[in-house]
Amino acid sequence: MKIGVLGEQGQDNRVPLTPKNVAALLKLGVSGVLVESGAGSRSFISDEKYKESGAEIASRAQVLKESDLIIKVTEPSKEDVAAIDSGKVLVGVFSPLTNHAMVNLLAKKGLSSFSLDVIPRTTRAQAMDILSSMGTIIGYKAVLVGANQLPSFMPMFMTAAGTVIPAKVLILGAGVAGLQAIATAKRLGAVVEAFDVRAAAKEEVLSLGAKFVEVEGAKDDTSAGGYAVEQSEEFLKRQKALVAQHAAQSDLIICSALILGKKAPLLLTRETVEAMKPGSVVVDLAAASGGNCEVTEPGKVISHKGVTIVGETNMASSMPADASMMYGNNVVNFLKIILKDGEINLNMDDDLVVGTLITHQNEVVHARVKSTLAPQS
Repeated sequence: MKIGVLGEQGQDNRVPLTPKNVAALLKLGVSGVLVESGAGSRSFISDEKYKESGAEIASRAQVLKESDLIIKVTEPSKEDVAAIDSGKVLVGVFSPLTNHAMVNLLAKKGLSSFSLDVIPRTTRAQAMDILSSMGTIIGYKAVLVGANQLPSFMPMFMTAAGTVIPAKVLILGAGVAGLQAIATAKRLGAVVEAFDVRAAAKEEVLSLGAKFVEVEGAKDDTSAGGYAVEQSEEFLKRQKALVAQHAAQSDLIICSALILGKKAPLLLTRETVEAMKPGSVVVDLAAASGGNCEVTEPGKVISHKGVTIVGETNMASSMPADASMMYGNNVVNFLKIILKDGEINLNMDDDLVVGTLITHQNEVVHARVKSTLAPQS
């Protein structure tokens, strides 16, 4: 069986496998790895490095035609799907809970597709958890981007010219990205506080030395598999009021609150932003899902009433070397459970296989994805 590695055709700088990953897959017994020429160039990986690891460099058309299992970072184009023969396997991050057009296209073409952004968040899945890997990068970089936009220092300085007080940073959403943002902001010397609706987040926030902003009355989330759940209207009103109070005192706000398969919750209203200090900064990591901030413009950096709003939609792509390394390691760890003696072997009793398999044999087979699809005419 041959594995194919496709480069990204849009703005994403990552590549789904590194040369080290290629060598690991060849040890699993696959007959070959085809890498699209130039696929790793934006991650600073040359074709020569892939050749040294045992890969064969090929054209995009060759990879699509000759590979039995194809790996990407983001969703394939319609043209790519059309060029892949029915019955082959596609692995990547396809946002299947919202990208219904792509799901239906993959099913119609008869491709077996695995979307690693819906992998169950269990202990066993940690080594394959792409959202956590990318969240680590996003949270780290978000603070650096925010610090770069600030008109003042992050840490406290005592100088002959006077004392500089530390920046106040508010983190909205204490998942992996939020926790990494807390850690990074603390390293830079900021005073940090964080908010999250998940009960388990409080202990993690406190362990990093930040203050936890708690809103009473959150829904129980113990059955949500580590993800946030939608809250009641009453809770949301209390939440917005408390967030507004803390936002008005903050120099930098990192927004990273997401609900899987749903529009991002609105945490910073227009009125809240307009009450913030001139020169303060908001980095909205939820911009691609609607944004946690009402005035966010996805993909743009804007100024609103003296507040800078960064509408980041793909922060992980800005650190392509390490992002590709982490993504590739996640993919290899996942492939180890669907490959046996170098061939595809799907165990439909495995929760990680069932939890990521979106389409198979011309059908949408993922239960949650299927429940979100509109009936096909």
